[in-house]
Amino acid sequence: MAHSYTPGLKVLHETKVRKDRILPLKGEVLVEAGASVKPDDIVARTHLPGNVQMLNVGNLLNIDPTDVEAVMLKPVGSKFTKGEMMAETKGIFGLFKSNVLAPIDCTLESISSITGQVVLRDAPIPVEIDAYIRGVVAEVIAEEGVIIETEAVFIQGIFGIGGESRGELVVLTEGREDELTADMIKPEHAGKVLVGGSFISLAAYKKALSMNVAGVVVGGFNYFDLEEILGYTLGVAITGSEDLVTSLVLTEGYGEIRMGSRTFDLLKQHHGKFTSINGATQIRAGVIRPEIVIPLSPEDIKGDIQAVKINEGIQAGSLVRVIRAPYFGRIGTVVSLPSELQKMESETMVRVAEIKIDDEVLVIPRANLEMVETD
Repeated sequence: MAHSYTPGLKVLHETKVRKDRILPLKGEVLVEAGASVKPDDIVARTHLPGNVQMLNVGNLLNIDPTDVEAVMLKPVGSKFTKGEMMAETKGIFGLFKSNVLAPIDCTLESISSITGQVVLRDAPIPVEIDAYIRGVVAEVIAEEGVIIETEAVFIQGIFGIGGESRGELVVLTEGREDELTADMIKPEHAGKVLVGGSFISLAAYKKALSMNVAGVVVGGFNYFDLEEILGYTLGVAITGSEDLVTSLVLTEGYGEIRMGSRTFDLLKQHHGKFTSINGATQIRAGVIRPEIVIPLSPEDIKGDIQAVKINEGIQAGSLVRVIRAPYFGRIGTVVSLPSELQKMESETMVRVAEIKIDDEVLVIPRANLEMVETD
């Protein structure tokens, strides 16, 4: 019988998690190697250059561009506060002077004697990187950031939106088949990570947003509702930068899909624990999975790393999930695994699988599939 080996999502009872906390450009690292950190601790900071604004002082004062530098009250490199006088003409016999006021708090970057323009730069934008998870600073990268290490439960999802968030883990549904409904979400859930079973509706997710819930973890969500949340149609799945109070992590896919039993049981086991989640997803070269990290206390660490993953190859009858467009997130059953290579639209020759999704049989590259838990 034909088999195909393909990775599944990681569901780890206990593993060593290492997280790079790196600044976008060089700055200052605030912690030392070996230091214990909490999720909200700032470990590094820097300043991004402010936005640039052009101001045509020559036109505003009705003077020749070559005279602009002479009427500026401070040299290049000087700072101005909003409303402060930047330039002033001598006027006639000291009267009828014209001036230009700074439109923003800024630094004078340059003056052009050709166009009469001056370049103003906003105040630098502070950027701070927090630890994200509770752990220990395993390594310091000078002027760039740190690597945080912790023993933790580590669970990957198939898709998510929203960036990093954290809070107490609260399992709201009795079973993995149950929907997380709007009436379950209460004001006291603000700042917490809620776990449901098979599904969360748009209305329930909007309520979670309104209640300032830190994050939601469920089996599935309606793909077509994403546009209303994001304000645009999601194409290639690259997410994580959305400005959302409530991060959303789907463990199974689009639609109403009961959460994998091992995933649900593991989350339920750690009900009440402090949890970090990240909805960032990238489905292309260099895949990034949304994640759930639950740091373990010393008494929880057994020392035997348990990885729950699919080790059997997919075969006829296996339940699989598509992890690439255009069928991303859809689940179907393997009909057959043809041994010969087949040509795709891209003209590449690949091994494929025939997958029955709903009432349609689709030919999909095996590399675009992963196993789905069925127990």
